[in-house]
Amino acid sequence: MTVYLIGMGLGDAGTLTLEAKKALSAAGVVIGAQRLLAALPAGCPAQCYAVLDPAEIGHLVAANPQAGSICILMSGDTGFYSGTKRLLPLLAGRHVKVLPGISSVQYFAAQLRRPWQDWKLVSAHGKDCDAAGLVRDHAATFFLTGGRWTVPALCKVLKKAGWGDCAATVGENLGSARERIRAGTAAELAQADVDELAVLLVENPRPRRTVSCGLPDSVFRRGPVPMTKSEVRSVILSKLRLCAADVVYDIGAGTGSVSVEAALLARAGHVYAIEHKPAGCRLIRENAKKLGVFNLTCIAGRAPDVLAGLPPPDAAFIGGSGGRLKAILERLLALNPAIRLVLSAVTLETLTAAVGLFFHLPLQEVEIVQIAASRARQAGGQHLMQAQNPVFIISGAGTK
Repeated sequence: MTVYLIGMGLGDAGTLTLEAKKALSAAGVVIGAQRLLAALPAGCPAQCYAVLDPAEIGHLVAANPQAGSICILMSGDTGFYSGTKRLLPLLAGRHVKVLPGISSVQYFAAQLRRPWQDWKLVSAHGKDCDAAGLVRDHAATFFLTGGRWTVPALCKVLKKAGWGDCAATVGENLGSARERIRAGTAAELAQADVDELAVLLVENPRPRRTVSCGLPDSVFRRGPVPMTKSEVRSVILSKLRLCAADVVYDIGAGTGSVSVEAALLARAGHVYAIEHKPAGCRLIRENAKKLGVFNLTCIAGRAPDVLAGLPPPDAAFIGGSGGRLKAILERLLALNPAIRLVLSAVTLETLTAAVGLFFHLPLQEVEIVQIAASRARQAGGQHLMQAQNPVFIISGAGTK
């Protein structure tokens, strides 16, 4: 028996491939969403089951060994945000053939008479995404929408983040008799009546092209709380070795300079800036807004108390511990034994305590670096080098 996983394209017979039509015409059983079953071409004699749950589909396949062949319908293309990924492991050991279909992005781009290979492809269908951050970083972002993230909901987020003037094009009920494609701005579509079955293309003429490490200090708003300077910040971020989807804690975040740059580097992840001073919390939020960072949350309070309920961190920077360094490190390692840890110290007492803990706790690859930077300042018609306070940076990784 052969099991076919068939991409139904836009959900009508017109976007089925000839190979898919041939498989359907010979199938003994067809399984899929009711919407897709209703769109089957004429001449499909199979027994049809309206089922969506992968486990239930697996049971149906096992219960029909004499069907000859079974076709399982997937919307769009089998490789583009499809249930195929979850279903294939449940069909292990069977003869399975995957027949791709036309995806919504292919069809939409064709209707617009445009190439789509440079678009950033995102699914907001039943899942959260950093819509504002994605639009910030890409010239063209394509969204599959659904659930609470409808087209108006996404556009409201973009408008609030300052991207309301970006060109936006929405495609509703693609491939059906009710198909409608219309264009406007994100701000305009935030107020529009848009069908739930829709896709969205947002274009930003000025995307952020670079991922920086060590932004100039002048770009941050300052106040009565400490700020990690650019030169030191660069080393801290390099020691954190951030990945795109990392969850990062910045403990004792001050003005949020490390938090903001960590969020720009971990653009598909999230940064939690822990700061107990109200002035610091205000500056963190202001700097995040100023620099267009949306995957950053400021947590008011002291670590480790306020860490409860947060997602486990992949990496953490400790810029201030309030005398609770041992408790903070132990909590971080409990949350993720493989965490990457970086700490900065400006006093010998903090350095001594940190070094002792880093070598006592289950950490490996421990490094101690001193940064002694100087900056030029003008003195009359000349320039003098003025030394900054030396900073010690201690880093290590949990045992895997």
